[in-house]
Amino acid sequence: MDKHAVLSNSNFGQRIAEEEIDLLSSYFVETDSWKRLYRGDVDVVYGAKVTGKSALYSLLNSRQAELAKNGIMLTAAENPRGATAFRNLTQDPPYDEREFVSLWKLYFAALLHGLLVENGVSCEETQTLGKALEREGLLKGKLSLAGLLRGVFDYVKGALRPQALEGNVEIDPITQLPVGFGGKIIFSEPGRGTKDPDLNSVDNLLELANLAVESAGKRAWILLDRLDVAFSESEALEKAALRALFRVYLDLLGYSSIRIKIFLRSDIWEKITEDGFREASHVTRHLTISWDRNSLLNLVVRRTAHNPSVCEAYKVDSGVGRATVIEQESFFGRIFPAQVDVGPNKPTTLDWMLSRTRDGKKINAPRELIHFLSSLRDAQVKRFELREHPEPEGEQLFARVALKEALPEVSKVRLEQTLFAEHPSLKMWMESLSGEKTAQTPASLATIWQVTVDEALLKATALCSIGFFEPRGTKAAPEYWVPFIY
Repeated sequence: MDKHAVLSNSNFGQRIAEEEIDLLSSYFVETDSWKRLYRGDVDVVYGAKVTGKSALYSLLNSRQAELAKNGIMLTAAENPRGATAFRNLTQDPPYDEREFVSLWKLYFAALLHGLLVENGVSCEETQTLGKALEREGLLKGKLSLAGLLRGVFDYVKGALRPQALEGNVEIDPITQLPVGFGGKIIFSEPGRGTKDPDLNSVDNLLELANLAVESAGKRAWILLDRLDVAFSESEALEKAALRALFRVYLDLLGYSSIRIKIFLRSDIWEKITEDGFREASHVTRHLTISWDRNSLLNLVVRRTAHNPSVCEAYKVDSGVGRATVIEQESFFGRIFPAQVDVGPNKPTTLDWMLSRTRDGKKINAPRELIHFLSSLRDAQVKRFELREHPEPEGEQLFARVALKEALPEVSKVRLEQTLFAEHPSLKMWMESLSGEKTAQTPASLATIWQVTVDEALLKATALCSIGFFEPRGTKAAPEYWVPFIY
């Protein structure tokens, strides 16, 4: 076997799901979580950052034709990659949750009309919905999501803000809108005395969309991902937007043929509910993504066996990823050394890899493991090219030293592109620990940071919350340990 050639013709995929949509299906394991989502039993998918929410989202999007055979129409409410559709809202954001509720509902009504037209669902309800939206310039048509959202928000502002901007605006007792607003879509039910046949509440528009979908014998799913990016510039804005979104989600549960599918980071859900959120207990159609040792082993095996050069060299079928755990362990053992650090009390190579890519919350994210595999491949290829020793033993593709050489790159990217980028206010506290011991106490941190012990405890707690520290010790004598990945 020419190990150099085998590795040179191999890759382990991209660590970001959006960058490998075409290949994702060949790697993917159809777990119970996926089957529940695909069947429509689940609406909200929670998971820590980079645990695979976007992979599920991307797979769902990639199977639109397949789902269409089951009567399900899909539309995305956010761009799957690139600039977020919500980018224009950060400059002049909605005032409060009320504005966000109106924004989400009208935006969804416009998306649903576009979905109905795209799927050829032509009925009286579709036409009525289309006329109401067209009258206000809110048809999806060829607009980008950002363009549609901008138009929807401008309309919402025109309807809801004048009374906030002007102290003595007269309110119409029937429509509850400020006099002078010429829109025909309102955000509360019209009073009994109204004689305007073109006046529609946004809830009535959603009801029209639901009836149109139902009349076609179909179901409509609106997919929302990347919510951590959409409102990342302001925690208050993010909280208001997402609390409003979940209120709208619960309102839409009353419609038989429309579902919102939300993919959200667990820490963000915790953030928006930390001050109390009564509606949270009603969000029951959910699942939380988690990865155990066997599922991570399967990830490594599937991505390794996806390479024809590997399958040919080891005389295995690419379907080894569907084999038993024992068979997968055997395949793994042919390619990787049994241990990285040799000794009776040292971990196996797989356990070593998992411990080195786990954060302070003891979460193993697929992204870091995939990055590690790619970095390992590059490190070993470089060793082959420079004819550096030791060579991998037997039929193994990787030498022990290459596994150790692969880790710094993963650590650097995780620290700089995730922790520093997402938590800039904590960056200086993390950077100041460079070169210090792995284990720290409140007293030692107070010395390093030149703060009081109480202040050090507060900063350490914040670093635990983002996974930079792993809390150890006891409540009376806390200790903090920096995981291997950092």
